[in-house]
Amino acid sequence: MSAGRAVGLLLGVAADAVLGDPRRGHPVAAFGRVATAAERVLYRDHKLPGVVHTALLVGGTVLAGVAVERFAGRGPVLRAATTAVATWAVLGGASLAAQGTAIGRELDGGDLVAARAQLPNLCGRDPDVLDNLGLARAAVESVAENTSDAVVAPLLWGAVAGVPGLLGYRAVNTLDAMVGHRSPRYRRFGWAAARLDDLANLVPSRVAAALTAATAPVVGGSAGAAWQTWRRDAAAHPSPNAGQVESAFAGALEIRLGGPTVYPHGTEERPVLGDGRNPDAGHVTRAVELSRVVGMAAAGVATVVALASGRRRRRRGRVRR
Repeated sequence: MSAGRAVGLLLGVAADAVLGDPRRGHPVAAFGRVATAAERVLYRDHKLPGVVHTALLVGGTVLAGVAVERFAGRGPVLRAATTAVATWAVLGGASLAAQGTAIGRELDGGDLVAARAQLPNLCGRDPDVLDNLGLARAAVESVAENTSDAVVAPLLWGAVAGVPGLLGYRAVNTLDAMVGHRSPRYRRFGWAAARLDDLANLVPSRVAAALTAATAPVVGGSAGAAWQTWRRDAAAHPSPNAGQVESAFAGALEIRLGGPTVYPHGTEERPVLGDGRNPDAGHVTRAVELSRVVGMAAAGVATVVALASGRRRRRRGRVRR
C-alpha cells in the first residue's frame, strides 16, 4: 500500500505541474455546487446547522474516499492510479503559480486595472481599494497561505490517509473558503467549517513554514531571516495557521507584510510580519518561485511519510499475528 500511495502522490504532483487543473467537470467545483445546495436547505444563523452542514459534506466526502481506497486495494497499480487522480484533482499548485505570475506581470507593467481584475482569482479581498503596494502585499500573502492550503496540506493528508485524506482535506478547505469567514451571514453558520479547517492545517502550516525557511536560499532568499521572522511574528496573526507561512515568506523574501486588510464584509487589522521593505511586483514573482520550490520539497516529504506510514502498518500487522 505504501509504495502505491507514494507513487500516486508523485504522479499527481506531476499531473498538476504539467496539466494544471481539470478544464471541465472539476470535482472541487462540483463539491462547491453540492455545498451551496445543502446550504440553501440547512442555513440558519446559528452554529448547530453549520455543524450539520459541515459534518454531512465532509463526512460524505471522506466516505467516498474510503470507497475508492477499498476498490483500489485490488492491486498496487490501481492504488497508485486512484491516488494520482485524487492528488491531481485536489492540488492547486499550478493554478496558484499561474495566478500569482499574472498579477506580478501586470504590476510590473504598471497596469493597475488588470492587476485588480486578476486578484479575485487569488483571494477574496476587495481589489478596488488597493494600490500597487496593496496588490503586491495581497498577492504575496495569498501565495504564501495557499502554498500551505493548496499544496503542502493536501500532500501531507494524502501521505497519512490516502484518498480519504486527500478528498476530506479539500472538502474542509473548500467549505472554509465558502462559509468560514467572518461576514454577518457566516459568523455563526460557518463556525464549524472554520474551526475544522484550523485543526486540519495545524501541522501542515508549520511544515510549510519550515520548508519555506529551508528552501529560501534556492530563490535567493534568507533562510535565517525566514526562521527568525516565523518564530517571532507568527503567533501575532489572528489565524493559528496563516501567520505561520506568511511570516516565513516575509522573512525569506526580506519584506514586510500585514496591515489593514479589506474584505467585502469589512476591514481586518493584521499584525506586521517581518521588518524588511514593502513588497513590489518583483517580490510577487519571487514568492511564486518560492511557492514552487516549497511544493517540490513537500512532495518529497509526503513520499517519505507515505512509505514510513506503510512500514508502521506492516509492523503492527505482524505483531497482531
